[in-house]
Amino acid sequence: MGHLTRSLCRKITNALLRGVTASSLLLGGATAGAGPLPVLDIYLLDAPPLTLLGQNGSHGIVGDITIKAASMAGYDLHLVPQPWTRAQRTVQAGEDQLIIPLSRTPDREANYTWIAPIMTMDRAFFSLDKRVESFDEARRTYRRVAVGMGSAQEQKLRDEGFSDEQIYSLKIGDNPPQMLLRGRVDAWFNGVPESRYIWQGVSNRPLLMSPPVMTSDLYLACSKRCSPTQVKRLRIAIDALRADGTIKRIIDSYQPRP
Repeated sequence: MGHLTRSLCRKITNALLRGVTASSLLLGGATAGAGPLPVLDIYLLDAPPLTLLGQNGSHGIVGDITIKAASMAGYDLHLVPQPWTRAQRTVQAGEDQLIIPLSRTPDREANYTWIAPIMTMDRAFFSLDKRVESFDEARRTYRRVAVGMGSAQEQKLRDEGFSDEQIYSLKIGDNPPQMLLRGRVDAWFNGVPESRYIWQGVSNRPLLMSPPVMTSDLYLACSKRCSPTQVKRLRIAIDALRADGTIKRIIDSYQPRP
């Protein structure tokens, strides 16, 4: 491709992106001009750095991105913190209710309207003294594995043949790092960015990590009964934030400093 052709393609792409962003802003602006913005309930949990419950004005990676996208799309959000299992049941049975950060997995596929992926997240096993390479080795090595109750990780352990005695389900927000330090569990199966973020505030001991053994996209999702207009507006806004680099900048801002 020649220089002039590449230059022309870049100009066209930039113009299209400006158009997407402008259309998103207009969606919000039109609503704002007529009065208060419509308010949507969004269910989330305290799972730093993915979602935070308003600490110092920050709402975590997925929280910040979702709030920005909603504003562009012409909505205000009402944050509803709830235990993760209950939050999922509430949104599944409701209408036009949002939930973050939700992994898109086969067992959840039919229960939600999947608006847009926000980021990809790896999961791994974390331990203080026994590093493993695979699910099979973890199943043979660890007597008890801490995992978030109702999480995609818990379901994955069951799918991989871990017994009920091996799976130590915790309410998300409890403290599996402290359980590791006290020897109450042998390992912790969790998202890599979340585990690293939490561990740096808990201990200076080296934390052994397996290779990533599970990878899935974290989505902004909605109830199965969800307004097509709401879905379209939010999807356009998230696509625009990804295209102009905002999503990458927000993700980078939450990375631990070396």
